[in-house]
Amino acid sequence: MSAEKVEIFDTTLRDGEQVPGCKLNTAQKLKIAARLDELGVDVIEAGFPVSSPGDFQSVTEISKIAKNAAVCGLTRAVKKDIEVAAEALKYAKKPRIHTGIGTSDSHIKYKFNATPEQIIERAVEAVAYAKNFADDVEFYAEDAGRTDNAFLAQVCQEVVNAGATVLNIPDTTGYCLPEEYGKKIKYLKDHVAGIDNVIISCHCHNDLGLATANAIAGVANGARQIECTINGIGERAGNTALEEVVMILRQHPTLNLNTDINPKLLFELSKMVSREMGMFVQPNKAIVGANAFAHSSGIHQDGVIKNRETYEIIDPADVGVTESAIVLTARSGRAALAYKAKKVGYNLTKLELDAVYTEFLNYADMKKEVLDEDIHEIMAISKKKIKAIA
Repeated sequence: MSAEKVEIFDTTLRDGEQVPGCKLNTAQKLKIAARLDELGVDVIEAGFPVSSPGDFQSVTEISKIAKNAAVCGLTRAVKKDIEVAAEALKYAKKPRIHTGIGTSDSHIKYKFNATPEQIIERAVEAVAYAKNFADDVEFYAEDAGRTDNAFLAQVCQEVVNAGATVLNIPDTTGYCLPEEYGKKIKYLKDHVAGIDNVIISCHCHNDLGLATANAIAGVANGARQIECTINGIGERAGNTALEEVVMILRQHPTLNLNTDINPKLLFELSKMVSREMGMFVQPNKAIVGANAFAHSSGIHQDGVIKNRETYEIIDPADVGVTESAIVLTARSGRAALAYKAKKVGYNLTKLELDAVYTEFLNYADMKKEVLDEDIHEIMAISKKKIKAIA
């Protein structure tokens, strides 16, 4: 049975850019959008057009250059927002208007001071109005993660009837557990008539470190779009990381799901987004972190040198990384030292290695990491020992 496609909705330029200090200008957004289009994302959420003239311009210009991806503009359930988004998207080959409203008790009571019936009315009105400007209308039920499932299904039913093509089920506060979020998606699949004719989308936040797990639980239960960002950037603790969900689906064929993403471009794009936004990528970040394919433990290094798959489930080349990194530290063993020494021109015998290794440990205890240039110094210090062996 052929794998089903999961669409990748990238919101790096909208939700991702909401990180304090990470504001991008239009030129920077265009640069990243062009690479996202090349990467193979299905949808680029280019911005929130009504929020500022700069965002309006960015959405307009991205609409002009996107060759393959749909271009999406975010709105509130407000007619003016929708009109401005439609204007910004007028050059897009595949425009999408993304509109919605909060549906949790907290949002209904404190944010809108409204009744559930009024929320449904506003949701339906927004979707119906957006359909006047675009065939592709996505509805978001903000804080769906904390929304009662029965009421959420009622809202979704009404917006589907009004013409929504995509239902976005955000875990806005990152509250849900994966099993809980997966059950929420399944509940909607089972209780909303006509839901098989629309795409259910997962938009998960990382407040409890569960954004990726929740998104995967969502698609395992019938969702067919994941909303995500490069490097997992976004409000507060961030969003679902694009590179993580893409590689999870690739590495687990039993899920029978795939994407159109070219993973070989992931590492390069990660660095670009980090550079343009000035947003540091933590070294231990999955897939694209500096240490994602680095090994410093002697046991791990010995295994990887013998066969990469002993400690790596992903070939670094698959995500655009040149090779695995063997990092020499005081925890490294003889196999790693011999491997690195050979890389810089020293082919050591077993006895020579024993002699050099003692000096290496003395050196390594003084440094966090032994670099290639340090190996030359260690070899120079070890000359007498090596000569004695010969």
